Amino acid sequence: MVRVGLIGFGFMGRMHFDNYNRLASEGFPVQLKAICDIRIEELKNAKADGNIATAQDVYDLANYQLYDDIESMLASEELDLIDITLPTPLHADLTCRLLERGYHVLCEKPIARTLAEGERMAETAERTGKQLLIGQCLRFWPAYEYLKACVEDGRYGAVKAGFFYRGSGAPQGWFLNGELSGGCLLDMHVHDTDMIHWLLGKPERVSTIGRNVIPGSGYDIVSTQYAYPDGAVINAQADWTFAGEHGFIMGYRVNFETCTIVFERGLVQVYPADEPSFSPELASDDGYYRQIRYFVDVVGKGEANTISTAASAAGSLAIIEAEQQSADNGSAWVDVRAAVRG
Repeated sequence: MVRVGLIGFGFMGRMHFDNYNRLASEGFPVQLKAICDIRIEELKNAKADGNIATAQDVYDLANYQLYDDIESMLASEELDLIDITLPTPLHADLTCRLLERGYHVLCEKPIARTLAEGERMAETAERTGKQLLIGQCLRFWPAYEYLKACVEDGRYGAVKAGFFYRGSGAPQGWFLNGELSGGCLLDMHVHDTDMIHWLLGKPERVSTIGRNVIPGSGYDIVSTQYAYPDGAVINAQADWTFAGEHGFIMGYRVNFETCTIVFERGLVQVYPADEPSFSPELASDDGYYRQIRYFVDVVGKGEANTISTAASAAGSLAIIEAEQQSADNGSAWVDVRAAVRG
């Protein structure tokens, strides 16, 4: 039985809460034992805002041990895995501290606020031998897993071009402090940067144009070109300034030598050159559920996380920092290869 303590009960904490309880109800050997948040007395009876709906607005937490102090939770509970869903600047120190004390850790994305912090997390995980998974959930999302399989096995030849995007209305609270969140570039766009890194490896250079709309929030709208030695034309865009009731979207279009694959409105459509188009049969569960199920399985079996490692996530953050530098310098091309470790 993998015993879990959840730190953070905002929007993403609730998303993780829902999935631990679903797994337990399905007979998975996992138990969410405790929840810790400095504002737990307020949050246990309140709604948390996010760009994807959680299962409920207000949760019944009567069956869980609740804490407003991390040390109190650790002293009082026997836990195997700690799940961190706190603001980005808090990831590095807490993750390293927990790894040093013998816990496995699932830490939400982005891995950290800076590359130096992310690399420290990766080093600590390697040195302690404890498992650390970074919640880059697209690596577990069926539509992106399918794309990864097509790239890896070469069934449609090499990638010629790719366009990745996501967007939503503006977030709330600390996300709009760009010094804390890194703005749309680090908090939202990082998903697609990480996916491009995972699919195609390290770009040679990046060029990013960014725009700030909400004062103090960092770049709210970004578009990046990623240069690869084979000449593939790769672009990713993100925008968290959508108006009205548009809601959250994400998708991609990738052109291979003999096929185009499109993901939009939740559906993957495959267009081979010499065959009728089709929609592949994919798993119905989302990436949040699949990443937690995967990591619980890894921890329970004493295996190694090989899908969303800290080293790889730090590599994605190195690309993001190059994108930030490019945007700050009028979309100048920035060489990222020397900075990318993972």
